[in-house]
Amino acid sequence: EVITPVMPTYARADLAFEKGEGPYLYAQDGRRFLDFGSGIAVNTLGHAHPHLVEALTEQAKKVWHTSNLYRIPGQEKLAARLVENTFADTVFFCNSGAEANEAGIKMLRRYQYVSGHAEKNRILVATNAFHGRTLGTLTAGYSDKYREGFGPMPDGFDRVAFGNLNELRDAITPETAGILVEPIQGEGGICKAPEGYLEGLRKAADEFGLLVMFDEVQTGVGRTGKLYAYEWSEMKPDLISSAKGLGGGFPVGALLATERAAQALPAGMHGTTFGGNPLAMAAANAVLDVILKPGFMDNVLAMSQLIRDGLAAIARKHPGFIAEVRGMGLLLGMKTVPTNVDVVAKLRELGLLTVPAGDNVVRLLPPLNITKTHVDEALAAIDAAAAALAQ
Repeated sequence: EVITPVMPTYARADLAFEKGEGPYLYAQDGRRFLDFGSGIAVNTLGHAHPHLVEALTEQAKKVWHTSNLYRIPGQEKLAARLVENTFADTVFFCNSGAEANEAGIKMLRRYQYVSGHAEKNRILVATNAFHGRTLGTLTAGYSDKYREGFGPMPDGFDRVAFGNLNELRDAITPETAGILVEPIQGEGGICKAPEGYLEGLRKAADEFGLLVMFDEVQTGVGRTGKLYAYEWSEMKPDLISSAKGLGGGFPVGALLATERAAQALPAGMHGTTFGGNPLAMAAANAVLDVILKPGFMDNVLAMSQLIRDGLAAIARKHPGFIAEVRGMGLLLGMKTVPTNVDVVAKLRELGLLTVPAGDNVVRLLPPLNITKTHVDEALAAIDAAAAALAQ
């Protein structure tokens, strides 16, 4: 068999979309799909959002790329808004979640180095974590399958059970530099940190002089009903990686940090050619224009509740279909009794796009500006899938 021109690294659904509008995608054959995958939690405001289209088009007519050898006004504007609305004092822009995580890993280690603790260079990470596909982030992540045949892997990561504070404290050694976790594990199956866990991490870190980094690539930018998921807790991290929803569909990554942590990366110590380019900044600033408006997060939480109530009703009507519903805001996971891949395929047949995750979970990740009409349509498809798969 001859290899395809597009390298076959994905098992793709045989679907190609030619246009989108709001939460809908239209395939080349004219079929319409309700998009509750959002390009894996990326299309914050759905497809072809007029404000995003205008912002990107306007910028495209002016300047696309200059590199970081010069000031980029869009970066200055976006960074100021992120600083104003979070714990962070400063922001580094890159192109993806994995890049944001790599920058954070470097910062965690070098913070200790510049603080006179060069021996502290190991990072505590969690079971079932996912942090990206680069060598560094693969090692920080949990899956042996994704690492197979790529060795030797970088050293410097120690793994503890997600949600277990005692195990975490016991794993801290004189060589530990920091802690990296997702406040809600996405790929792992929409697993939320247990009550008090994030606060406990902060306490342990402060006690031992460590930094805390949250991977909020999937949980950030309004997905849980707050700008970042850490805001649901009573603590603040030192670093956060952000990407996915930040550009509303345009590739952009960011590392948000405190001044204390960021002193580790002075001029020349880290960089990127494309990171923070004017097009990406125009897109991300346009996303913030919409999601920072008063009342926007109320809609995220209201739609979340509607979906949860609807799923509870479906679970009662079709016992043996939904085992559990997880998550926060519009980062929802439906653990199904049938194989999640079968459920995703059946939903796709019925015109609803969803995303599988670990632990037999089907992710529901709609655009954050959906309405009750869209929720009702999605629930009708899930109800029909439950009936069909019960046969």
